[in-house]
Amino acid sequence: MNDGPFHAGELEAQSLASQFSRGGGIRNFMPDQHRLFFAQLPWIFTGVLDGQGWPLATALTGSPGFVGSPSATSLTIKARPQEQDPAAEAFRAAAPIGLLGIEFETRRRNRANGTIAMLRDDGFDVSVAQSFGNCAKYIQARSVEQWADQHAIQHEALIQLDTRAHELIAAADTFFIASTAGQGAGPAGGIDISHRGGQPGFVRVDGDVLTVPDFAGNSYFNTLGNLLREPRAALLFVDFRTGSVLQLQGVAEILWSDAETAWLSGAERLWRFHVTRGWRREGAVPLHWSAPEYAPTTLLTGIWDRPLLAGAR
Repeated sequence: MNDGPFHAGELEAQSLASQFSRGGGIRNFMPDQHRLFFAQLPWIFTGVLDGQGWPLATALTGSPGFVGSPSATSLTIKARPQEQDPAAEAFRAAAPIGLLGIEFETRRRNRANGTIAMLRDDGFDVSVAQSFGNCAKYIQARSVEQWADQHAIQHEALIQLDTRAHELIAAADTFFIASTAGQGAGPAGGIDISHRGGQPGFVRVDGDVLTVPDFAGNSYFNTLGNLLREPRAALLFVDFRTGSVLQLQGVAEILWSDAETAWLSGAERLWRFHVTRGWRREGAVPLHWSAPEYAPTTLLTGIWDRPLLAGAR
């Protein structure tokens, strides 16, 4: 990419972490294997911006093939957010969007960021500006066991985390974060949605504050680089057994050097997420998944309250 694949926030995050990447895997088009990959998925995760510039994270589902790629710089998605999804109104023509595809069975994941080129009754088209793959680290393997009926989705707005939200977060081995570089970041900016994984309990919950370890990754620092420029972010937690989701908006702070980092095996730094609002949608995702098979990298990481899972080294 002519101006380089990283914006100023990402470069600053790399410097603060004493790491460096040329971003050779970041392209301004999708290679054929990525285009084929998206087409075989039953769901895709998206990050968008609401009317006040706050990120929102959600998941879209469909039978494999609901995501297509007419060209190396375009995706066609035959799905729209449900009416009660807080992200629904953020799907607008010319709006930025971040996309993440994960195939849990194989632990493959690919990203595509760009803009919504066109809205259609049955979905929307995306003009892709950035495309890159991520490694399999911290992805728990799962397989779809059931496609469930979506007729009885229950929606509930939250002004703070309640007991049920605490329990879902505390049991989570996976969540997703949407973040943005904000205004003026240039062509390498926009919005991202990323995966985070660990053992159940890797996210600490203290009231409405979540503390999250940052494990070793690809040295791109897309998410932390965004948070340096714009601390507002969004999280998405999925109950893989029931298809219920918890969507949160809040403000993040990065702890580049904090004594608590030593409390958690594998953590290189921490970040905190201060929840400002949330939504619980029961039965929002029709996919029900099997119990996880933890990634080898996950088994080498710790959690806040218990030792490593049995069998870890």
